[in-house]
Amino acid sequence: MRYITGGIALGAALALGGLSASAAAGPAPEPAGARGYAPSELVLTIGYGEKAETASVQRAVTLGCSSGGVGSHPDAEAACAQLRSVGGAFDKVTKKPSDRPCTKEWNPVVVTAEGVWEGRRVSYEHTFANPCALNLGKGKVFAF
Repeated sequence: MRYITGGIALGAALALGGLSASAAAGPAPEPAGARGYAPSELVLTIGYGEKAETASVQRAVTLGCSSGGVGSHPDAEAACAQLRSVGGAFDKVTKKPSDRPCTKEWNPVVVTAEGVWEGRRVSYEHTFANPCALNLGKGKVFAF
């Protein structure tokens, strides 16, 4: 087969039916989430302050759970497994009771999760009283 180069020659070849637009085009791209699972991609943050909008963000990671666990989270696989075990209910991670004591100081630390969990938009925020309370309630999800 001989290839024709140049805009005029290519236009002539198309007009004569030597090439068809459908033959030149590849398969249509697969829509997001069409691979048999709903997307689960999150950005997680930890910051000092009472509310996310005024907190000073100290750390942020990405967490992708659509295929095991990927992203910049240091233990993405365990974090994804924990979220799956609670059906994506972040409160069941952060508000899990603990019998270990913490001081009563008020030095608030806020955690956030923004993105998509199993195809649903997520915008989660929880404020811990202090870093000790964060360490008790962060689970695997906010352990970074």
